[in-house]
Amino acid sequence: MAPRIVLLHATPVAMAPIQAAFTERWPEAETVNLLDDGLSLDRAREPGPISEAMIARFVRLGRYGHDMGAAGILITCSAFGPAIDRLIETVPVPVLKPNEAMFREAIAQGERVGMLATFGPSVGTMTDEFEDFVHEAGRPARLRTILVDDAMARLRAGDAETHNRLVAARAPELAECDAIMLAHFSTSRAAEAVRAAVDVPVLTAPHAAVDRMRAMVEGGA
Repeated sequence: MAPRIVLLHATPVAMAPIQAAFTERWPEAETVNLLDDGLSLDRAREPGPISEAMIARFVRLGRYGHDMGAAGILITCSAFGPAIDRLIETVPVPVLKPNEAMFREAIAQGERVGMLATFGPSVGTMTDEFEDFVHEAGRPARLRTILVDDAMARLRAGDAETHNRLVAARAPELAECDAIMLAHFSTSRAAEAVRAAVDVPVLTAPHAAVDRMRAMVEGGA
């Protein structure tokens, strides 16, 4: 029987990129989508660190995913790091943070890592996760992040072309980096445009996450 992978989404714009990555990299997996787009809306309105109430809400959704028979749970939104940590402690199946696999690829490219983000509340969480990952990996690396204003709003309004153009327009500011990460699953749509704007490796989260999830489920990696 194909392993069931539950995809936990906090915004609908993350759904198409991860589905495409599964189709390309692990078509045998049975993917099931859980979407609570109120999570991203409410997180954007919540100043400062994520609240205990939102962590509990996120964990309840993840537990529901486990109850569906998940062999693994892949989170597609990067603004909920502490909640994902709590979920990892709560369920007995692999739970993958959205950017962990991309971080692995980035630090393999060199010490200077850039990141293009479009969702402000995720930047602090992702920066903390990157620094923790670098510390655990024992590899020197530093992160420079650029928040692309208005790109997410354009994407949510259905204008992917403008979203991609806005993201690519800021990429040359990170041209001195050894690698550039596109912070969110939704941002991966801009990969082609960003690669046309710079000569350094441009990394996206969905494909790296699928490969890592498969290794965790099939091999216990």
